[in-house]
Amino acid sequence: MAQKHLRRRAVEEITGLSRSTIYAMMSKGLFPRPVKLTGKAVGWPESDVSDWLNSRQHAA
Repeated sequence: MAQKHLRRRAVEEITGLSRSTIYAMMSKGLFPRPVKLTGKAVGWPESDVSDWLNSRQHAA
């Protein structure tokens, strides 16, 4: 079954993080990196975002 990929706005809505926070956390290795979908488009695997959210709940 194909993995669903989330675009940036959906990731922002799901996580409650701003664009700048997402990219800052990615640069520090604290947030999953997106995968290239086309030449210009990227998306985050839904499972990666979900796993990250679950790990945050356990860390708090």
